[in-house]
Amino acid sequence: MANDYVVNGTTPKNWRRAEAQMSINDLNADLREIREGVTQVCREFRGEYWRRCDALREYPADFVNALMKAGYLAAMIPEEFGGSGLNLTAAAVILEQIHHSGCNAAACHAQMYIMGTLLRHGSAEQKQTYLPKIADGSLRLQAFGVTEPASGTDTLALKTTAIRDGDGYVVNGQKIWTSRAEHSDLMLLLARTTPCDQVKNRTDGLSVFLLDLRSFVGKGITIRPIRTMINHSTTEVFFDNVLIPASALIGEEGKGFRYVLSGMNAERILIAAECIGDAKWFLDKGSAYARERIVFGAPIGKNQGVQFPLARAFAHSIAAEAIVYRAAALYDRGQDPGIEANAAKMLAADASWEAAEACLQTHGGFGFAEEYDVERKFRETRLYQVAPISTNLILCFLAERALGLPKSY
Repeated sequence: MANDYVVNGTTPKNWRRAEAQMSINDLNADLREIREGVTQVCREFRGEYWRRCDALREYPADFVNALMKAGYLAAMIPEEFGGSGLNLTAAAVILEQIHHSGCNAAACHAQMYIMGTLLRHGSAEQKQTYLPKIADGSLRLQAFGVTEPASGTDTLALKTTAIRDGDGYVVNGQKIWTSRAEHSDLMLLLARTTPCDQVKNRTDGLSVFLLDLRSFVGKGITIRPIRTMINHSTTEVFFDNVLIPASALIGEEGKGFRYVLSGMNAERILIAAECIGDAKWFLDKGSAYARERIVFGAPIGKNQGVQFPLARAFAHSIAAEAIVYRAAALYDRGQDPGIEANAAKMLAADASWEAAEACLQTHGGFGFAEEYDVERKFRETRLYQVAPISTNLILCFLAERALGLPKSY
């Protein structure tokens, strides 16, 4: 009788899946509808599709086009420009559900967090020129040129320059880990317009530009793919005396670092939502296998040695989910979510990695077989211990900003 208790009118097995795995946002009917719609799109792109893309290192163009056609990549573009006018919370739900469905939003997620810089700081002419075409899919905004080989996460030390020359700027330098540059029409570029020794504050002198890559690839811009352990379509980009029009400048010259900071908070929140989706996928996959796999005459899920890692990962994932959507709510209210966004990214990445470990261990040898998709997702979610910012740097940030400790770098 002890195993026959009922919770809210359902058996424990059904309760776990219907209640304990419920998202904290599912009381919102609009967000439930978004989840259902995203799931419908993802059902057309099952494991075999992603395994093929992974094996061939192909960009998942069909998947990205399907999301675009359904309107999900235009979620944060205002309705007046052809988008849905949704907030960051809704965007986080979209990306989380993509990953919970076993797909990978890394092929297109930049469009959402890059969008904020253009929306908040772009001119009326820039918005009218680009946003409607981004919304209908005729233009792709997927590339964000920030990181450089020598500076890494030390963005203020970047060396790429944009020097004013008549009616334009001449750009020289190199960016690395610029994902999707080969599959994007537009690039958001951060470059130094005033030398470091000529600015009062270290955060001054950087500017943001919106480049039309179609005009410059092969004509001063060179893109080289970087092969990595996952199919992430990342590249290094070289700029050799590229003359771009002054109209490419977003906002005020020299204030670019402040502009991208807000986008970085959005990026951390959205990446964290993807990690929550990954954690849910791993827990679903691991739990299903533990119920079905029979060894020594009983399902392996009966053993506490199998149960406990999955249960602990589940507990950590729902805790991380709460801070992810708290950070998104702060962002949507116009508040500074820097502490929450960074904590969310760290905790969600840790939760997804813990769930990945538990899922792989539950599968045993089959976890290493491509057909189960665990090893692919295992590799994909490992990235977020490092990108878009490493856990150690997040800890440094939290120590300084939340705890008032001396800056360590």
